[in-house]
Amino acid sequence: MNKTIRRASVFTLLLVLALLVRATWVQFYEGQALADASDNRRNAITTYAEPLGNIIVAGEAVTGSAKTKGSDLDYKRTYTDGPLYAAVTGFASQAYQPTQLEGIYANLLNGTDTRLKTVMDTVTNERAEPGTVVTTIDPAVQKAAYEALGDNKGAAVAIDPTTGKILAVVSTPSYDPSSLTDANTAGAAWEELNADSDKPLTNRALRQPLPPGSTFKLVVAAAALEDGLYSSVDDRTDSPDPYTLPGTTTVLRNENSSAPCENATIRTALQYSCNNVFAKMAVDLGQDKVKAMAEKFGFDNAEQDVPVRAYESVYPSDMDRSSTALTGIGQFDVTATPLQMAMVSAAIANGGKLVSPHMVSQITDGGGDVLKNYDDDAGTTEIVSSDTAEQLQSAMQTVVDEGTGTNAQISGATVGGKTGTAQHGENNSKTPYAWFTSYAKADGKEVAVAVMVEQSDAARSEVSGNGLAAPVAKAMMEAALRS
Repeated sequence: MNKTIRRASVFTLLLVLALLVRATWVQFYEGQALADASDNRRNAITTYAEPLGNIIVAGEAVTGSAKTKGSDLDYKRTYTDGPLYAAVTGFASQAYQPTQLEGIYANLLNGTDTRLKTVMDTVTNERAEPGTVVTTIDPAVQKAAYEALGDNKGAAVAIDPTTGKILAVVSTPSYDPSSLTDANTAGAAWEELNADSDKPLTNRALRQPLPPGSTFKLVVAAAALEDGLYSSVDDRTDSPDPYTLPGTTTVLRNENSSAPCENATIRTALQYSCNNVFAKMAVDLGQDKVKAMAEKFGFDNAEQDVPVRAYESVYPSDMDRSSTALTGIGQFDVTATPLQMAMVSAAIANGGKLVSPHMVSQITDGGGDVLKNYDDDAGTTEIVSSDTAEQLQSAMQTVVDEGTGTNAQISGATVGGKTGTAQHGENNSKTPYAWFTSYAKADGKEVAVAVMVEQSDAARSEVSGNGLAAPVAKAMMEAALRS
């Protein structure tokens, strides 16, 4: 054979072998990855070939499926009261990846979860009947929070302290998930929502940690009582007023200059929200002890799943004493989500024990059989002693009865709370954040809430936890106690 022909034949053979190897690799090793790729339209066609399973609130579906026209995607997702429940459901879209509960339980809701398959499904290789997600949300509490927040930019969370069930998760401004479900129209809605400076797609209740301001004083007070720095909320503290931050000439003053904050008790300091007391207390405890208590409540947990993963609330490390003082009033680099501050009140209200917060009660298969019961799996952790919890409850009640949280009072109910106004911007140049966290008890029912108002139309001088956030909390607590 001619040498040139022989070399060409060998080269051609090598090319054929390379193609065979590549084809084999793609078929047996990359095939599944290609099949699962988000831009593989076959997946969307399969997912939306049949109606999806539903997300349930108080026995009623807040989701649905509707027939589409002129598309190879036979069905699209629909929502009942979409903006009201958007922070809970998220969205399932023909064009974009699903979010929130729609994303976490996507396989259950589209019938591909292996737990759904019957013997017949396995034999026929058909997709199983989709499952159902049953939430813990109380529609009355959810609606009360949504309506009370109104046009304000903010968020609210409510928890049953005794069970850990999340009764409400609200973020405003909201959006209508239905606008993102149809592939033909989702693109324009997606661009509009992402261009909105108010960021309606951001779940502020779970995924926007901000400085918690004076609501964090509850954590510092808990640390002081548990450590033995003070044995009672009615012990006088060692707290000069005004207080000079250690190592600096910066004087920390109180919002109310006439408040009896000098050497005030913890009860009085919470009642009047005395900055000098808790800044000095944080320094006396030291950052490690404050951090340890914050972490017991849930701060610095990067895997806080409810089951939607909440963003981490942070208590900082490696600070000097002046910075530690500022953390005592919920400033410097302390951040918290409304979920986190609701957890603080829930643990205090429940005798010092935190039941794992969760907003899904159970998931079921297509026939209604329970696949997993999250209520049964909710663990309980002791955060503080029952004595400390009782003392903090009493002090929080004083805040509502006689202090800065009077707008949260509810006739016939025991209510305890803590206001917060967190500085925002360099030298506090922007409108502060208004916070309120609280609990209420009446007729054997309990609820803990946290509300954060990030922006409102109120004048700067009127921005306060009691003025803006406490009325929202009151509406939520009233709804929970009535339900």
